[in-house]
Amino acid sequence: MTIGRKIAFLGAGNMAGALIDGLLRAGACAPSEVMAMDVRAPRLEELASRHGIPTSRDLGEATAWADVVVLATKPQVFDRVLPAVGAAVREDALVVSIAAGVSIAAIEARMPAGTRVVRTMPNTPALVDAGATAIAAGTHAAEEDVALVKRVFDSVGVTVVLDEYLLDAVTGLSGSGPAYIFLIIEALADAGVKVGLHRDSAQLLAAQTVLGSAKLLLETGEHPGRLKDMVTSPGGTAIAGLHTLEAGGLRTTLINAVESAAKRSHELGVLLDERLAKDE
Repeated sequence: MTIGRKIAFLGAGNMAGALIDGLLRAGACAPSEVMAMDVRAPRLEELASRHGIPTSRDLGEATAWADVVVLATKPQVFDRVLPAVGAAVREDALVVSIAAGVSIAAIEARMPAGTRVVRTMPNTPALVDAGATAIAAGTHAAEEDVALVKRVFDSVGVTVVLDEYLLDAVTGLSGSGPAYIFLIIEALADAGVKVGLHRDSAQLLAAQTVLGSAKLLLETGEHPGRLKDMVTSPGGTAIAGLHTLEAGGLRTTLINAVESAAKRSHELGVLLDERLAKDE
């Protein structure tokens, strides 16, 4: 069953491309119902060739065409994008933001009164249909708007619906989290090389171990501590390794990393709001 809405992506970068792929692959939209807008003609040609979707280099045209407007440009250009969107958006359109740090209030203030806005925080594994996206409703957004946005992002992973004040925490955890996991995989692969494995084998084993462990947790619903205990045996190898990780402060370091990233997300959001306010 299709969504039955025309969706325009303002900005056709990697995340927008992943969402377009997911929507079309899931049959949630027909190609004629999805438009990509970008200033880069080669990128638009690529998407049109791959998917048969309409494209535009005109932000106002794409905005006026859409039932759902997805703000997918970099936050740094929102001071120029938002006024143009506000001037062209239809009064019955839904505006969805995937830009980190741009508050719902900042978007609503630059849209016509009563515009329905939903803010999201996806992450890069959406590029391989394994994303984790948080969704927060704006002042005028209805339950059906949130349900529509949820369906869009469910096409490239999993979603949770939260209050907006929690999106900085989401940024610190799942938004920035892939970077932490890549570092862990790299470190595990280095460890494999140190104990004698070939680099390719070590990296494959490390990555598959992370993937398989996450899948086991999600599919069984077991507490991670219980699954950890299933791997450890008295006087065995796993408990010896875990002792080293705890002694090295891995748990505390990860908690601190998420907290630091969440704080930085809040700081950047404040700076961006101040910049947008100055440009009014």
